[in-house]
Amino acid sequence: MPFSTCDLCDAHADALTAGTLAVLPPVFSSYGACGSFAGPAYTLKVFEDNALVRTTLETRGAGQVLVIDGGGSLRGALVGGNLGALAVQNGWAGIVVFGAVRDVVELNACDIGIRALGLHPQRSARAGVGNINVRVMIAGVAVTPGSWIYADADGVLVSTLPIH
Repeated sequence: MPFSTCDLCDAHADALTAGTLAVLPPVFSSYGACGSFAGPAYTLKVFEDNALVRTTLETRGAGQVLVIDGGGSLRGALVGGNLGALAVQNGWAGIVVFGAVRDVVELNACDIGIRALGLHPQRSARAGVGNINVRVMIAGVAVTPGSWIYADADGVLVSTLPIH
């Protein structure tokens, strides 16, 4: 389904006012071969630990967007090239990381859209600490499991319901 986040904002100004549609702050960089992606959110809350990210991406994504609240940490990467390829293989629509990613050349070759705060060459810990499918805060915006994520070159939107 082709869409434009600008057009969605224009068509749903009432939802923006009501708070059922929100725009993530423009702090994310774009990675991956897909410039736009959309789908229901599956959320993770982790901090400098990507074991749950791998476990999640090993499951069938069914067109969902993995939204990772990494606490905004830029001290290590939560997603790299191997996990990007795994996400594609398992049918995830996209990934939003409130944190860092790595292996940018590999990520950019993956047929998926990824938004992250930045790059860091060091991998994160792998202890498996975190929370799965809980309400998270991404750059000050609440994302609940099942919220709809729309991302393109102009930004990232979070909606409580699917919009067209």
